[in-house]
Amino acid sequence: MKKDYNFYVYILTNWNDTVMYIGMTNNLERRLYEHKNKLVEGFTKKYNVHKLVYYEHGNDVHAAIAREKEIKKWRREKKNNLVKTMNPEWKDLSLEWNMNKVSPVGRNDKDTIIKMQQGENDG
Repeated sequence: MKKDYNFYVYILTNWNDTVMYIGMTNNLERRLYEHKNKLVEGFTKKYNVHKLVYYEHGNDVHAAIAREKEIKKWRREKKNNLVKTMNPEWKDLSLEWNMNKVSPVGRNDKDTIIKMQQGENDG
């Protein structure tokens, strides 16, 4: 039986839509949890970028990587127009999800979440 794979290319922005981040993941809810809870060092943590304004879904990892690279090369105006096709009001699309139920380890394991947030989990 063939396994279904899911890949997402997504765009995040900050509270006033001035900073953009383009990413790719195989688990959008988990990745958003990581961004919103600042669990990963880097650009999104530094610039407080965690508002999901656009995403695309596909089943081919190579196509997703290529699409992420393509969008990253675009000028800001073209990225803005892409967001407007799905989300003309630039709302946080993840607000309709229950992020409290999403674990950074891909399952609802509250002990693991608490340990990760406290920096106690070694792996």
